[in-house]
Amino acid sequence: MPTTLRHNLTSAYLDAARKLAPRQRRRRIVAYVESYDDVAFWRTLLSEFEDDTRYFQVMLPSSTTLAKGKKMVLMNTLNTDELGHSLIACVDSDYDFLLQGATRTSRKINRNPYIFQTYGYAIENFQCYAESLHEVCVMATLNDRPVLDLPDFMRRYSRIAYPLFLWNVWFYRCRDTETFPMYELNACTRLEEVSLKQPYRCLDEMRDTVNAKLAELRELYPQLVPQVKALGRELEDLGLTPDTTYLYMQGHHIMDGVVLRLLTPICTQLRREREQEIKRLAEHSEQFRNELTGYENSQTNVQLMLRKNSNYRDLYLYQWVREDIRRFLTEEGEGKTPPLNDTSNNNRTYGNTE
Repeated sequence: MPTTLRHNLTSAYLDAARKLAPRQRRRRIVAYVESYDDVAFWRTLLSEFEDDTRYFQVMLPSSTTLAKGKKMVLMNTLNTDELGHSLIACVDSDYDFLLQGATRTSRKINRNPYIFQTYGYAIENFQCYAESLHEVCVMATLNDRPVLDLPDFMRRYSRIAYPLFLWNVWFYRCRDTETFPMYELNACTRLEEVSLKQPYRCLDEMRDTVNAKLAELRELYPQLVPQVKALGRELEDLGLTPDTTYLYMQGHHIMDGVVLRLLTPICTQLRREREQEIKRLAEHSEQFRNELTGYENSQTNVQLMLRKNSNYRDLYLYQWVREDIRRFLTEEGEGKTPPLNDTSNNNRTYGNTE
């Protein structure tokens, strides 16, 4: 066989082998997550860092039982030699980020370089990112008309909730979950009926409830007032400000008790407007029925759209998580042990970073 032909065949063989085998040579990194709802979030984020040398597999914490949750993730990862090189944990922060080591779980999550957290309370807070809520309405109704300045609404909501939220975090930092429990905070900060004719009236009603509870706490615990204020200054380094409070509050509460109560009437109005437009423009009844049926079949439930919302990539919390993953992979690639997580965030950027 001629030398040139033999060389070409060998090159072709090697090229084919490289195409067939790259996944086998890549290092698999298992990422344990808390529940089904978390898989898509972490899969989307981690896939950004896959290359010819590694890939991620997002899994629930147990392959032998249906047990799920944060406790199961931590239990299955903290006592294994594989943690770091081929196994990481990806969890919701809940309050553990804000507690800054006040509890055993908080210390583990904030100090372990192989445990990655959302920083905000949960993934639901990302999905409720104020700057993305208009797009959620558009996807649900196929109507792009802005009804309300949603980022402004969520800022106003956050500013009202902020002082009461600090009290709740204070007690939880003291490992006191009974004096002012989270469910009571949620009861004070959920929205009642939202009227689009007077959309901010529900915030006025919430303010009255919050102020009443604040007055009660200040009367019962006057010695804690300066300490709670100092806590607020400390938490600014963690990204918590009066404008961003909703990102750190319980995720299910923000989604179900605030954002969906706001988006549901907005989407109802947008659908009604579109239906009226179809009726006005239809040339005859048959065209009206066909067009209306087509529109109705194209709509999507707003709650489903909110849970599928992924337009939070410019949210500073998301950028923090991405940076943690990038730093971990860089240190691993250089054969170094990543340093303990720096959860002070003093050098991090708040606001949009992309």
